[in-house]
Amino acid sequence: MNTGSDSAQSEIEHLSACESVLGYEFKNRDLLKLSLTHASVAPTRLESNERMEFLGDSILGMVVCDRLFVKFPEEEEGQLTQLKSEVVSRTACAHLADSLGLVRFVYMGKGLHQANEIPTSVLAGVFESIIAAIYLDGGFDAAYQFISRNLDGLISHVAETAHNRNSKSKLQQWTQKELGLTPTYKLLNETGPDHSKNFQVSAVIGANSYPAAWGLNKKEAEQKAALNALRELQGEAEDSSPE
Repeated sequence: MNTGSDSAQSEIEHLSACESVLGYEFKNRDLLKLSLTHASVAPTRLESNERMEFLGDSILGMVVCDRLFVKFPEEEEGQLTQLKSEVVSRTACAHLADSLGLVRFVYMGKGLHQANEIPTSVLAGVFESIIAAIYLDGGFDAAYQFISRNLDGLISHVAETAHNRNSKSKLQQWTQKELGLTPTYKLLNETGPDHSKNFQVSAVIGANSYPAAWGLNKKEAEQKAALNALRELQGEAEDSSPE
């Protein structure tokens, strides 16, 4: 039989392990515990992480705006807004929570623990709540560093994707003009859980398939596959042109 001291020690170890994953040590671990407490196990909604999720979402948006403003000084407001919406989306936050392995630290009801897949909303909410907990415990600079450390790679990835976003239309224009053909796209593979899938797609033009590409969704994979095909076709056209 577990004693009260055993339970307390177990919780200390649980929260300490979470701190190691986050790369941040709390002065007030009650904030961390609250950020990990889903409404399904909280006595009242005010004792769950929902209020912290609200705060964390706003802090996340502000930091991402700052990072985008600094990293992309030549982008216009409309493009920055689009990039922000992708970086702070529920899917992106859930993916980050999953990559950190945060689900094993969340206090939630048995129904969620036993589910095959944890809902995206739960994972995203935990990530945003943890941002709020770090902010309340260590101030804005601590939250800024945590967000930057975990999102800068995603920001660069989303920016690259946006840069290549018109690859499908460019490929279609090129192939119709030069070859009289319209590209199609073939799904080759998909991996990962429902909330964090990756897709592998290849562009097909006539009888030829071109180098495949992976993406976080089918549209992204198709854009990357189109870019691969376009680069190869334009390279072939340059090689065959008379000197």
